[in-house]
Amino acid sequence: MPLLNYTSKVPAYQSVAQIQDILAKHGATSIRADYDGQGHITGLAFQVEAKGGKVGFRLPVKVLQVQAVLVREYEAGLVHRAQTTHEQAERVAWRILKDWVEAQMALLESEMVEVTEIFLPYLITGDSTLYEQLQTDWDRFLLPAGGGGE
Repeated sequence: MPLLNYTSKVPAYQSVAQIQDILAKHGATSIRADYDGQGHITGLAFQVEAKGGKVGFRLPVKVLQVQAVLVREYEAGLVHRAQTTHEQAERVAWRILKDWVEAQMALLESEMVEVTEIFLPYLITGDSTLYEQLQTDWDRFLLPAGGGGE
């Protein structure tokens, strides 16, 4: 099965604007776009009010990884060659993120979760996100032996 939104024709900037609109309507107090120096947006950072004050999150978009998936899918005969370009991967990546943010906001609106639960891996802690810290110090987050609820 091909990657979600692999045929998207929606320009990346339009998906970015939709994500910003969704975040703003759900309590973001500031939103910043990060760029790669060549005019391509590589992610969005935003702040929301939480119990202890403002917290920041950074949502990355990894276009090269999406492009690699599209190339593999092309090689497997699932997508057309035209769908493996960097521009298409950028459209697909942002569209997937827009759909994900939209789905997460549905969970928030249903009061099943809090905004900090949704975006916890993307919590900005200094120069990195919580997930990035986890990747560099995995042992710090592991449960002690026998503590996994077996």
